[in-house]
Amino acid sequence: MRARNLSRPEDRADLLRRLDRLRPDTPRRWGRMDAHQMICHLADAMRAITGQMAVSSKVTFLNRTFIKFMAVHAPIPWPQGYPTRPELDQHQGGTRPSEFAADLQQVEALLDRFREAATSGTILPHPVFGPMTSREWLRWGYLHVDHHLRQFGL
Repeated sequence: MRARNLSRPEDRADLLRRLDRLRPDTPRRWGRMDAHQMICHLADAMRAITGQMAVSSKVTFLNRTFIKFMAVHAPIPWPQGYPTRPELDQHQGGTRPSEFAADLQQVEALLDRFREAATSGTILPHPVFGPMTSREWLRWGYLHVDHHLRQFGL
């Protein structure tokens, strides 16, 4: 079975269907973010990686080798509670929620922009994993959205 990623239309459609089922009051299964904050977090992550938002870097040898391999290539779900960069943390510097439907629509549009940037190679290094190939980015993009949708039981 091929690994899910954002280059496959059926994988992107799966994420969009799941995003459309999300509601502002969807209860979380873990973590601190509510559903609306999670939408803003996803948008911020895609903005940061496509150069629309500045984010600090914490690339280390361990992060760019072992942790990146486990996150992108290992066939296991991402662990719960892995810390994010402060600018992408909704309780620190992340974008504040405004209107749920508009924020959700923004995430859906940013998924396409992210996919195009990853495919064309016009994407910044990951703030924790460093430079990644287009294939790794497309896989990471799918996994990041999937992780947070699972956070809300979707």
